[in-house]
Amino acid sequence: MSTLTWAVAAVLTDEAGRVLLCRRDRGGRWALPGGRLHRPGCPTAAVAGEVRRETGCAVEIVDLVGLYHLSGSPCGGPPTPDPLPDVLVHVFRARTDREKAEMPPAGCTLSWHLPDRLPAEVTPVTRAAVADARAGRSGVLRDLRPDPAMGIPTPPSRAGDPVPPAPRGASAVQPTP
Repeated sequence: MSTLTWAVAAVLTDEAGRVLLCRRDRGGRWALPGGRLHRPGCPTAAVAGEVRRETGCAVEIVDLVGLYHLSGSPCGGPPTPDPLPDVLVHVFRARTDREKAEMPPAGCTLSWHLPDRLPAEVTPVTRAAVADARAGRSGVLRDLRPDPAMGIPTPPSRAGDPVPPAPRGASAVQPTP
């Protein structure tokens, strides 16, 4: 039996329609800025804090894109012996003023991507949420399975794993002085 992990994330876009993604420097997949909720609380306040921690940007929450359940077994179906986490992610649409951004903290590479040219190494929640946000949807509910070709959706545990270069169509975030 798995324990449900609650998480929050935000879809941030720039004037060109690109979406901001984060990748832990130890490797792993590209994902929307956000993080796990370590204690009960308000998801909108939590996402604002997590996005600021990962990106250095203060955000204004616009609306809820959706709730995304990622699990190895179907929603309401029998549990599987799969070691995959059972995660429920609140994904919000948000705005930021990049002119007022602080220096992003170490440990996360930030990069802007065109929604129709996301990197192959993106989380299932990120792929679904970006598609929903791009289509203008709000309040969606999605039950997602991990991509079997990508394996378990967690970053490598070894420190010092090389990070591949940013994929085509991506541009690195330049911190504001």
